[in-house]
Amino acid sequence: MKQIQLSDHFTFGRLLRFTWPSILLMFFASIYSIVDGIFVSNFVGKTSFAAVNLIMPVLMLIAAAGVMIGAGGSALVAKYLGEQRKKRANQVFSMLIYVALAFGIVASVTASVFMGEIVTFLGAEGEFYSDAVLYGRIAALGGIAFILQHAFYSFLVVAERPKMGFGITVIAGVMNIALDALFILVFDWGLFGAALATALSQSMGGFIPLVFFFAPNKTNLRLGKACFNRRDLVKTLTNGSSELVSNIAMSVVSILYNYQLIKMAGDTGVAAYGALMYTSYIFITFFMGYAFGRAPIVSYHYGAGNTDELKNLFKKDCTIIGIGSVLLTVASELMALPLAKIFGGYDPELFAMIKRSIAIYSFAYLLMGFNMAGSSFFTALNNGPVSAAISFLRTLVFEVIAVLTLPVLLGLDGIWASGIVAEIASFIFTASCIFIFRKRYKYL
Repeated sequence: MKQIQLSDHFTFGRLLRFTWPSILLMFFASIYSIVDGIFVSNFVGKTSFAAVNLIMPVLMLIAAAGVMIGAGGSALVAKYLGEQRKKRANQVFSMLIYVALAFGIVASVTASVFMGEIVTFLGAEGEFYSDAVLYGRIAALGGIAFILQHAFYSFLVVAERPKMGFGITVIAGVMNIALDALFILVFDWGLFGAALATALSQSMGGFIPLVFFFAPNKTNLRLGKACFNRRDLVKTLTNGSSELVSNIAMSVVSILYNYQLIKMAGDTGVAAYGALMYTSYIFITFFMGYAFGRAPIVSYHYGAGNTDELKNLFKKDCTIIGIGSVLLTVASELMALPLAKIFGGYDPELFAMIKRSIAIYSFAYLLMGFNMAGSSFFTALNNGPVSAAISFLRTLVFEVIAVLTLPVLLGLDGIWASGIVAEIASFIFTASCIFIFRKRYKYL
């Protein structure tokens, strides 16, 4: 079968074949993260599981830089390739990877050193505090590879090697599961073993692509001598700001959720929220993977001035996301019971709380995909400000308002329903942006 290229005309079949590896990549990344949580929850304990979930937003803040560079940089690099400026594309690619590597070293070491102060700020005490510091310090050192891993997700698609990204993720995932079993069940290293397994598996995901792009390869991208270009760096950071904002906002909101839950339900509430986030990550991998996979296609045709293909891609976006949204909502409702048993079957209170949270939160998927795809579409069009506005309002402003007000009216159910309210408000704003900018980009 002929390899699909960015310059192709995309039918439904070709678009799904090209984006499917990115969807599977995100799915398997979520699976091995979830298995990590299952091991900790069932074999180390509820408090340790809550500690992992308390510190996870901090680790995602570190990864946010990689997401920003990958999303913003891949859109710019793909645009240059569409303009037939291959040398410029490779110079920008190299510069961005070196920047990501340097930032990763600084951020990871700093977070590990000050992890005690960070956990104190988050409100943990006693055993909760000790577990969070232990896990956080070890996992933070893997942040260097975590940043590279997230950056390479997007660049492997631009290099027309989405299947390679999927393969690397599977290898890293299998390694994480195997090391979890070895370190926790065989060596009895507990939370230390879980953190070490996570850091080592992330290294595989970050450093294998680094070696691949340094070596001679048959793709359109290769790491080499970088020509520092301030304008391209600023353009990348601006264009990828929506993904940065989204990740920072999700981390801040997660911290707020945990703060509210500590007051309302203690470490059981934090553990339940962690289980909800793990399970929701399974379902949103379709939206995330599809957005990552089709973004370079949009950027390429935007750079090539092919408005007919932009219209084609936009229409297919709406159809694919619409069908996926309904199917994922139904699937989440049906799986609420078995997922609750997996994460909290050993504790009746935790089990009931997880089941209730999943059943309520499922309805957020009906609009979530449209909001994520809308933000990604504007990133691909190199319009960072609009993309950032969608992400900022969706993941921070609307959700913060919801999580602060709904619990007053609905109690604990208000926390689980906050995501639904945020997605409704975001959809209204996203649809407005799509309508306003339709003439500039000619996708409608």
